[in-house]
Amino acid sequence: MSKLLFEEETFKIIGACMIVHKHLGNGFLESVYQEALEKELVKSEIPFERQKKLSVYYDGNKLNKYFIADFVCYDKVILEIKSVSFLAQNLKQQVINYLKSTELEVGLLINFGEKSLTWKRFINTTSA
Repeated sequence: MSKLLFEEETFKIIGACMIVHKHLGNGFLESVYQEALEKELVKSEIPFERQKKLSVYYDGNKLNKYFIADFVCYDKVILEIKSVSFLAQNLKQQVINYLKSTELEVGLLINFGEKSLTWKRFINTTSA
């Protein structure tokens, strides 16, 4: 059985998200979860950058436009969080686009808006 890319790191990140969801439940604004998650990432000793600017490239050239990821953890995992009733395709595509425009290989989309925490894991196959 093959091992997941950055398995240990993503396991710790999802675990921190579960702790936040367990304490707060669903129904808060995304900004509340961002602030709480920042505190939990520090407590869990997960290195991160919040509101990280991600450059966008076209045909090998850097564009003036950029994305802002909620978090980049371990300098290699994009963490995008939401607080919605379900994860629509456009939200999944957002993480895929973040991965496509960077050299990062793994993205997590976490939704605090449902009764149980939900998440999706994405791999950047274009960089492989």
